[in-house]
Amino acid sequence: MKDYREIRRSVEEKYDSLLSDFACKNSDAVRKGGDDDEIRPPFAVDRDRIMYSGAYKRLAGKTQVIYFSSLLDEQITNRIVHIQYVAQVARTIGKALSLNQDLIEAAALGHDLGHTPFGHDGEKCLDRLCREYGIGGFAHNVHSLYIVEKLSYKGRGMNLTLQTKDAIVSHNGEINEDNLAPDRKKRPENVLKYLNRNYCADDDVPMTLEGCVIRMSDTIAYIGTDIEDAIRLELLKRSDIPENVVKILGKNNSSIIDTLVKDIIVNSWKKDRLEFSPKTAQALRELKQFNYKSIYLNEKLKPERKKIENGFEVLFETFLEDLEKENRRSDIYGHFLDSKNETYLKETNDAEKVRDFIASMTDRYFKWQLEKITIPLIDF
Repeated sequence: MKDYREIRRSVEEKYDSLLSDFACKNSDAVRKGGDDDEIRPPFAVDRDRIMYSGAYKRLAGKTQVIYFSSLLDEQITNRIVHIQYVAQVARTIGKALSLNQDLIEAAALGHDLGHTPFGHDGEKCLDRLCREYGIGGFAHNVHSLYIVEKLSYKGRGMNLTLQTKDAIVSHNGEINEDNLAPDRKKRPENVLKYLNRNYCADDDVPMTLEGCVIRMSDTIAYIGTDIEDAIRLELLKRSDIPENVVKILGKNNSSIIDTLVKDIIVNSWKKDRLEFSPKTAQALRELKQFNYKSIYLNEKLKPERKKIENGFEVLFETFLEDLEKENRRSDIYGHFLDSKNETYLKETNDAEKVRDFIASMTDRYFKWQLEKITIPLIDF
């Protein structure tokens, strides 16, 4: 009678035989200590460890682009919805190109684990504060790597495969938006070097074609949904979208995704790289520029950005003072540090602990902490 390990080997061999020559095979997976799971393939193990983590669950309460902590409109895209969109787009591309679906899904679910509350505006605030307190910069993709490698599961980390960790940390960046090829020569040290916060991973190229799919799918997934959210909140009108973009890509999220996905599949077929056609790539660049000006820098959001910046400063200074004074009544202990292991507590300085606590917050929890600190309560 076969045991689980024999079944797993048989299934993996069959699956790997169906993959493209450019795909990352299950047999190529590299994990510290090796794989000890009896039935699941290695990248499926990664996917499950990410999906059941607290960091993943909290993404449902984090901003994608439009702040929603005070909104009653629950159809505005949050971070976990964005991740599901990325996973769906990436799986579609990966399936058509015969790439490893488990690796694609694991990387998609994990790529934004390190995002702060209030999206990229929150990220910029925390980056400035981290630099001011001498603990390096803050980038969500690097923090995502830090979460899966060191912070999650009480400070033990998830022990993911090298390929998944690489796809997570190198998913960010806007270089090579017309085409992207994997760096097949990357080594483990090239991935883990980002943990010291002195390197920027934005120009880093993934080591696998699956990682390239995640990076390109990230753009495909957000570019249209950001427009739909902005239209819903009357930050812009559909008629504002550039005519050339509408002509080539379409005028709504569905048509934009459909056009971009089909284009990248056709132009990447049987290649060790991902490519858009020149016409589509130009329209995508034009749409990115339009979104940046019309949504991300929209004047209607400017007053809120200042409030967010002030809030980050108050929380950072307050929790740092709580640690210096060993104020055990502070929520940084009960809601965060008390669940971490001794290694994390000994090896992480106070400013880093505050960084990790604030970065983990949902928008509403951030807002609640700020109110708790700044609004006086009369306690009889």
